Amino acid sequence: MPRATLLRQRLLTLFLVAVLALFSPLAVQLEPGGVWLGIPTLYLYLFVVWAAVIAVAAWILSRGRD
Repeated sequence: MPRATLLRQRLLTLFLVAVLALFSPLAVQLEPGGVWLGIPTLYLYLFVVWAAVIAVAAWILSRGRD
């Protein structure tokens, strides 16, 4: 399988996982939730997922240049 196709498949999979993580019922359940270390749990969840998506995308793209 060509590298470009594999790279596209990995990025598409990451996109779909990110959409499911950010717009899932889990995120909605955190909305009325509490506070953890002074940060609302919904904000913390969204920021952690967002940071993880960026980190995984950077890892995928850096591996694609090998």
